[in-house]
Amino acid sequence: MLKKLFLALFVVAAVACSANPRVKLDEGAGALRPNAKQELIAKDLVSLLEKAHYKKVPFNDSLSSVVFDLYLKGLDQGKNYFLQSDIDSFQPYRAVLLNDLKNGDLSSMFQIYNVYRKRFNEQLTYAIAQVDAAYDFTKDESFVYNREDLPWFKTESEAQANWKQRIKYDLLNLKLSSTGKEGEDAKNRKTIKERYQNLLSQVKTENNYDAFQIMMNAFTGSIDPHTNYFTPEDAQRFNENMARSFEGIGAQLTTDNEVVKIMRIVPGGPAFRDKTLKQDDRIIAVAQGNGEFVDVIGWRLGNVVSKIKGPKGTTVRLKVIPAGQELTSTPKIVSLVRDKIVDEEESAKKEIKEVKDSDGKTYKIGVIKVPGFYLNFKEMQAGNPDYKSTTRDVRRILDTLKQDHVDGVIMDLRANGGGSLIEAVELTGLFIKSGPVVQVRDPNNRVEVNSDDDEGISWEGPLGVMIDRFSASASEIFAAAIQDYGRGVIIGNQSYGKGTVQSAVSMDNFISRADMLLLSARDKSNGASADDGMPQGAPKFGQINFTTFKFYRINGSSTQHKGVTPDVEFPTVFPADKFGESSEKAALPWDQIKSSTFTPYADLSKIKPELIAKHNERMKTSTEYKYLLDDIATFKERENETSVSLQEAKLKKEREEQEARNRERMNVRRKIRGLPEIQSNSPLPRLDNDFIEDESLNVMADFIALQGKA
Repeated sequence: MLKKLFLALFVVAAVACSANPRVKLDEGAGALRPNAKQELIAKDLVSLLEKAHYKKVPFNDSLSSVVFDLYLKGLDQGKNYFLQSDIDSFQPYRAVLLNDLKNGDLSSMFQIYNVYRKRFNEQLTYAIAQVDAAYDFTKDESFVYNREDLPWFKTESEAQANWKQRIKYDLLNLKLSSTGKEGEDAKNRKTIKERYQNLLSQVKTENNYDAFQIMMNAFTGSIDPHTNYFTPEDAQRFNENMARSFEGIGAQLTTDNEVVKIMRIVPGGPAFRDKTLKQDDRIIAVAQGNGEFVDVIGWRLGNVVSKIKGPKGTTVRLKVIPAGQELTSTPKIVSLVRDKIVDEEESAKKEIKEVKDSDGKTYKIGVIKVPGFYLNFKEMQAGNPDYKSTTRDVRRILDTLKQDHVDGVIMDLRANGGGSLIEAVELTGLFIKSGPVVQVRDPNNRVEVNSDDDEGISWEGPLGVMIDRFSASASEIFAAAIQDYGRGVIIGNQSYGKGTVQSAVSMDNFISRADMLLLSARDKSNGASADDGMPQGAPKFGQINFTTFKFYRINGSSTQHKGVTPDVEFPTVFPADKFGESSEKAALPWDQIKSSTFTPYADLSKIKPELIAKHNERMKTSTEYKYLLDDIATFKERENETSVSLQEAKLKKEREEQEARNRERMNVRRKIRGLPEIQSNSPLPRLDNDFIEDESLNVMADFIALQGKA
């Protein structure tokens, strides 16, 4: 009797939690509504970040306004869908949005989202109907493709006029690349229709978790740019990416007009070994083992992925329409046994290059490309001796390079956005004897020094590190430590400037037992579960990656905003005010703490000026360097452009001039390599050309030679 009484009280309490939402949501077809779990997560997420986030931000009306603006931007950054009247109707929510989140009230945010979906459907439906209209490509008019700084559309007719211009631009693009054969115009129109229909079908498959993630990230982004909420589905995807491994069939999927198709087969996985599945094959049904097939046409991509993935050793069967065949064709049945997949394509890899110094001596350089600082933390904790990590992969690569008798090593961290802080410390330890690697400060200003305690060194020879504007976080920790120790030479562009540490924590840890009981009671009262469709093994309430620490170089300087400045620096196309931490309004400031105590590996202060001088001398006669400066100048000229011509003759002339410039560059490069010239009537082939890497190899050759003379 008491149990039933308590259950009844819980049901009453659970219903009362959201009995008075701010907005009465539409019951119409396609309208999304929050569930009880999302309301609970929102309330507890606000409470968690208000107490535990590194950046102590007042949770007031001012922050609420920031959340409001970020939410609208997250939905319609290009201002292609909302009307001004919609924005006006949302204004009463601006000052109360954050307070609603504190109370677990998501009604106003879902109201905005549903209006967005309605406008999206209206605009795309209108656009599809206008593709077959007549368009005059001789008119001197233009299409504004970037409306971010423009006002919202005042009327529906203004929005439709913009969409007609977009259709015209899309058709003109295809027209300019056509051969002029009969029937191509109809084919181009069909292509555009399918493109828009695909966009429409994707938004139709969205569910309330897709909406919820955008809402929560508008809130987290108002605090700092590196705090993010992940739904259970996206949390699982994030953690698998960090581990570079998962259990499934080894295929990356995408959607095309409500049908899931194969985008890539992961080398080494069951699909790769079986050889049956191919790129662009479409999956129309999935069965578990010998069970019944479930039709998955029109499903969300994430739900299809969850059906196909599963524990190692279990069987999944797929109904597949081979690439190029009609959907009405008889499908083939593919049966695969799931396995553990290790994605080596996204792991550290090596190349060996040869380069001559200014005296004509040839050196062998091992180039190790590191795309991220990954770590299978779960397997490491479980004691698996073969867990996947950046450091373990690089250590094995270094062992093979030593066997190949390389003269130097370059760590290529370009476009490496970071990852595990543990791995940044461990990887540094492969190149130094022992000592501090990074200093970490918590919200209470307590500083902890993370050190390499292993006195073993995997590579004692000459070392270079390549970085660029998109090398961030763990990449910056590694590059900064190598620079501060004098362990190697840093080459490239100033890095991103992300000097904060995020903790990835399951939200399951922050939901109280009382709230769990309330949620369970509410689910029972509704006769459904909020867990339906959630991926197996994912955190039930999702995951929060939030800023908990700030890191500092061992010399005491923060990398926040400033990043790492290379010893041998190249000019960059990507300015700091538009690309990097400095472009983020909510980013934490730069500051400095005391230096830690460390013993430099070497003093490179005399060598670095010589390296720069030799580099500058080469750049005086470098054609590629001239092209880089030209690209920077062109970028500056065009960075504020927001429109493109819709006059065929004018746009064609611009494209032809660009192609002529590209052809001229290509032929100069081919001539240097002793290759024949590409004629004007021939398509431009791909020429693998990495000027930054080539010059970094030259710098390394100089570095090796100068160290030998020291």
